[in-house]
Amino acid sequence: MTSRTVTLLDVARTAGVSKSTASDALQGSGRVAEATRDRVRAVAEELGYRPNSAARRLRRASTGAIGLHLPQTATRLDYYMNLAFGAVARAQEEGFDVVLLAPASVGGTAGGASGPVASRVDGLLVIDPEVGDSAVPGLLDAGVPVVTGERYLGPTATPTGAVICDNAASLTALLDHVTERGARRPAVLAPAGTSAWATALRATAASWGQEHGVDVALRTVPFAATPVEAEETTLALLRADPAVDAVICAPDGAAPGVLRAAATLGRPVGPGAPPAATTHSREVPTPLLVASCVDGTATRSAEPPVTAVDLRPAAYGRACAELLCDILAGRTPPDTVRRHAWALETRASTTAGPA
Repeated sequence: MTSRTVTLLDVARTAGVSKSTASDALQGSGRVAEATRDRVRAVAEELGYRPNSAARRLRRASTGAIGLHLPQTATRLDYYMNLAFGAVARAQEEGFDVVLLAPASVGGTAGGASGPVASRVDGLLVIDPEVGDSAVPGLLDAGVPVVTGERYLGPTATPTGAVICDNAASLTALLDHVTERGARRPAVLAPAGTSAWATALRATAASWGQEHGVDVALRTVPFAATPVEAEETTLALLRADPAVDAVICAPDGAAPGVLRAAATLGRPVGPGAPPAATTHSREVPTPLLVASCVDGTATRSAEPPVTAVDLRPAAYGRACAELLCDILAGRTPPDTVRRHAWALETRASTTAGPA
């Protein structure tokens, strides 16, 4: 294990004991048999485990776990699964387990979660908190440090820290990109809901249009819209407004539905793309540019591949867990806000048509 820092979890697993037993054995505390204590210490020395003073302070009276609360739609979205994996990896480097909090485990009313949650975890990660999520106020008031992934817009206690993305800038970059590629009538399939991400995208679509003197066609779709829902919305949009020449789809994994709608209507995808062979009109159909606010497997493997904003979810999860661990260990003061970088990945759906 010389390629990375050895954690207390590594020592516990190698010694065949729990993290709490390993911690007690190394600190000379707790009711640990002498043979077990000797074995744990030998394993720690063999692995090269070196606890730091901040970690020792952190683990005093610690549960050894942090809680992770995701939106209810998260289980079917690649973005949140990758984010969770990143958070787990970073937490384990600090010797923490991550407990995924199901809606029933955090209570349905404000404040109802504080007792049970606080007794089970040392801190909480609350990702994309929605004002309409009844569990969030109780989590923010649970009596343990809380780091949110994106800001919470509701009228309740503020989190201990936050990691945020500039979501207005990412949609602005997409709108600028499609207009630079020739779009004159862009449309945005923006997410419903009261998360900071959804709110920022809807507001940015409107403000960008006003600033540039462009009438952006804004349609609201479910926060976790499926490809079928995106397809139905796009079909209705393009039939009602054929002048739309670019569609930016917000929800994770929904962009292939936009591509299917374009194919159904004979709209070639990509700048300068040739007309589809199935069109029954003598008029050459206007090419359609397609982009997504969230990158992932669906956008990368689509035909053509779809231009998208890479929010780097695994790195984002790591950043959220790192901030929480830093606050718990006293390495970072409360009320810290860190920013997470995104990247625009341009692909054939906006940059080039088939030869």
